[in-house]
Amino acid sequence: MHLNETREWNRFYAKGTPIDIEPVTGSLADLLDERCAQWADRDAISFFGRTVTYRELGERVSRVAQGLADLGVGAGDRVALIMPNAPQHVIAFYAVLRLGAIVVEHNPLYTRDELETQFRDHRASVVIAWTNVVETVQSLPTDLGIETIVAVDVTRAMPFATRAALRLPIAKAREGRAKLWADTTGTVPFATLERAQQLPASHPRPSRDDIACLQYTSGTTGTPKGAMISHGNLWANARQGAAWMPDFTRGEGSIYGLLPMFHSFGVLLSIIYSIETGSRAVLFPTFDPELVSQAAKRFPPTFVPAVPPMFDRLARVARDGKLDLSGVVYAISGAMTLTPAVVNRWEALAGSMLNEGYGLTETSPVALANPFSDARRIGAIGIPFPSTDIRVVNPDQPTEQVALGEVGELLIAGPQVFQGYWNRPEETAATLLDGGWLRTGDLVVQDEDGFVTVVDRKKELIITGGFNVSPSEVERVVNTVPGVAESAVVGVARGSGAEIVTAVVVLDEGATFDEDAARETAREHLAEFKRPSTYIVWEELPKSLIGKVLRRTVRDTLVADRNAVRAKVDPEA
Repeated sequence: MHLNETREWNRFYAKGTPIDIEPVTGSLADLLDERCAQWADRDAISFFGRTVTYRELGERVSRVAQGLADLGVGAGDRVALIMPNAPQHVIAFYAVLRLGAIVVEHNPLYTRDELETQFRDHRASVVIAWTNVVETVQSLPTDLGIETIVAVDVTRAMPFATRAALRLPIAKAREGRAKLWADTTGTVPFATLERAQQLPASHPRPSRDDIACLQYTSGTTGTPKGAMISHGNLWANARQGAAWMPDFTRGEGSIYGLLPMFHSFGVLLSIIYSIETGSRAVLFPTFDPELVSQAAKRFPPTFVPAVPPMFDRLARVARDGKLDLSGVVYAISGAMTLTPAVVNRWEALAGSMLNEGYGLTETSPVALANPFSDARRIGAIGIPFPSTDIRVVNPDQPTEQVALGEVGELLIAGPQVFQGYWNRPEETAATLLDGGWLRTGDLVVQDEDGFVTVVDRKKELIITGGFNVSPSEVERVVNTVPGVAESAVVGVARGSGAEIVTAVVVLDEGATFDEDAARETAREHLAEFKRPSTYIVWEELPKSLIGKVLRRTVRDTLVADRNAVRAKVDPEA
């Protein structure tokens, strides 16, 4: 019997982590009600030091839900949220869900065109937007059918002293005020919804299988798709996360909301996992180590979910004595590769392991992680979460499992696997196979103990001379060249249809690029067809808000500027 059928990898779970979680039977509205009753006087949220208890959170959610109902929002309607991390974001999220409506998260830094693409897909008529993006929303075409914009002033959630400081007639205060607030007309203030009557308890409630969120994927191969994620998907993933970290005491501790809530990672950990565990979510509107240091003096972090660049910066701040990380019990990283250097810097200063996890928007989002035990493997994405099954298969024949140690596509099944793509039945059918198996598009290797290592994204492979080239493999080599801080390797098509392996590099401060050294390093470590033909130096690489290098943007930029890709072909390549 195959390792993945016996789940023998569960022997590496941390003590107290079960093989399976208790099945979810209710909705996220039920989750919130249960926790607000259980921990009524416990802090649910802290924002710039101002706290909201679970009792207050439940009451404010109920009022905003009634306010939205008065605007005509009902079960199945889509409601767009465009906000930074703030208490109003959490309140709006649960208020929409209480009505059985569907939350659609948006990046507040999106341009008008980017928002229009998604609005044409989901057709939300009510938008709850940060004041600073209201003007952009108002500029969207009228045929999208937007009827009401609810404007959120995040400064109203701050302590009085902080708000007063933002009104001081000095340049720094004006700059801070401009970042957090803008005047709006033609909108409904969020504060108005909070003054509504509480929603009657008899109002129809959503069920476990109802869609809670449309979470748009990054669209690495085309137009972003709305992943339909149910109440059950999200609550199950929160339970899986709680089971993965058995020493995290329920009803205690502070989770640091550094990740943006419009991202699937941030949604789960800042909005749902914190409620599941009765924790205090310490929210930050943007990642700022100075704000983190200030918050930690009152509410030291217990659990820190973040991405490698954030962990690296926080470790450096802690090294300088400006941040105490000794109380951290758990730290988990995702979205990109976690390097040993970052792990070592963090663990030298923090009271916790820093482990890598893996997931997708389509897995709500976490599916695998390194266990919080001595068995963890730095460089691997870990083993499956409780109640999660995986297969590693032939990408061309997804019913055919490959042998342990061979490269194949990762398939995932479990209660966190999404319900499909909004308005895209064909793409849903291509992604969700019989039996609920999700095709991830990631190429991985699984060892004899069950630990999985990502080789690359199948859709980002470079095809040259009939061979497949893994960008990640080439980047690991390029990054060892002296003076190279980071790189992005992409394929740029030429007339023949084959792709030129192109390395875009960013240098360490004050460094110069030695192309001869780069080519020599490639010759030593890479087969001929994998070696970059072209090296280009950029000042920086395009990245998502959570720091993930956007290879598609790099490739599109190079294609748009053909002169940038000079055919400096290695004579030995």
